[in-house]
Amino acid sequence: MVAARVVSSVVQRQVKYVTPVAPTAADGLVAEVYRQATDEMRLVVPPLLLHSPAPRTLAAYWMLMREPLMTGGAVDRLAKEAVASAVSVANICPYCVDMHSTGMYDLSTEHDAEAIVADRVEDIVDPRVRTLAGWARVAHQPAAFPAFDLTLTPAERAELVGVVVAFHYLSRMVNVFLSSFLLPPQLGSRAKRRMKRGVSRLLHDILLEEHPAGRSLSLLPAADLPPEAGWALGNPAVADAVARANAAFTAAGERSVPPRVRALVAAHLDTWQGADTGLSREWCERAIADLPEPDRSAGRLALLAAFASYQVDEETVAEFRAWHEGDAVLVETVAWASFATALAVGSRHLR
Repeated sequence: MVAARVVSSVVQRQVKYVTPVAPTAADGLVAEVYRQATDEMRLVVPPLLLHSPAPRTLAAYWMLMREPLMTGGAVDRLAKEAVASAVSVANICPYCVDMHSTGMYDLSTEHDAEAIVADRVEDIVDPRVRTLAGWARVAHQPAAFPAFDLTLTPAERAELVGVVVAFHYLSRMVNVFLSSFLLPPQLGSRAKRRMKRGVSRLLHDILLEEHPAGRSLSLLPAADLPPEAGWALGNPAVADAVARANAAFTAAGERSVPPRVRALVAAHLDTWQGADTGLSREWCERAIADLPEPDRSAGRLALLAAFASYQVDEETVAEFRAWHEGDAVLVETVAWASFATALAVGSRHLR
């Protein structure tokens, strides 16, 4: 019991900018999500904690991730972890890269896992993993699709695009709210690999356990699937999860994100072809220049979350908090922008 409390305390300290709800203090919807996560992952992990100040957004994240990734279906867990790792590389999310490449050590090989980490997909030995990781690495860039002869059944598409969407969402949230690295950054390459080998063995049973589809769906009300998520129709539980999560994220945006900011992000998504914004944030400052002063900080945060989440820093958050109070509004603003981008990525894979 003491060890569990120590681990929980260390995990909670990884969360930045908001005060997470501790598992021992959770009630209502937050407690139910924590119960499901503990049953299936043995721990309330930091990505869940960071969402906890906004309970419906927490539930939306859990079902968006759980239903395509953690349940049995048409695609095995190795393929899904490879896709998750490659998307995390694409979004410059070292924390997610560490987590999901570690899982691959036991499911596949250390060599193939580290090839994804190093962004050298062409070095992956397993041809199926190489194809899926390569596709996932550029899943947000339509111009790159012709390089991959990827034929998927409707059920495979629902699960694999579901993982792509979940991790385009999650990697943005993690970049904003969690420490940059899951494993100690001071570790050398050999020590880091040794640690990943050990952790992968501990994760073996968790990663291979197939959970029943649909358990998370009762957390949020039923909703209609948006047309841009038609890729999910091949798996009823994934489609239902995306529909319910979409409604929750939309409501979060309406509560917490000013209308002009929502319109600004939507306009950028309409023309975005997956290009990286580069190191400069000048593009963002130009985009928000005409917004009313109270909306500028929200516009900056939302645009960076959507297109360059690794650039959100303490100053960005402090400027936002000067105009917008409370942890819930901060989480909901970043979540809305992150999901808007993830949904747009998914819409590029309707067939």
